Amino acid sequence: MNNNQLQSIIDRIEKLEDDRSLLAADIKEIFTEAKSNGYDVKIIRKVLAIRKKDAAQRDEEQALIDTYMSALGMLSDTPLGQAAISRVRGE
Repeated sequence: MNNNQLQSIIDRIEKLEDDRSLLAADIKEIFTEAKSNGYDVKIIRKVLAIRKKDAAQRDEEQALIDTYMSALGMLSDTPLGQAAISRVRGE
């Protein structure tokens, strides 16, 4: 083992961990700003998570959510829910 190489690896990791801490603090500050401007931070976090996914992932997830909600009767008062109910009844 090369002690210089190990030291370099440790130093680089520590630097990146410091950078990550600074970035996390900056992100927290931006969320605080958003909240003080009346935005719902929980919803912003959800929007960010959605934006990280590609269109196919979003579509698949939404289809599963709709399926589960329909199975629980949570969509019965929406046009989609009414169509599903009609289809199940054979109408």
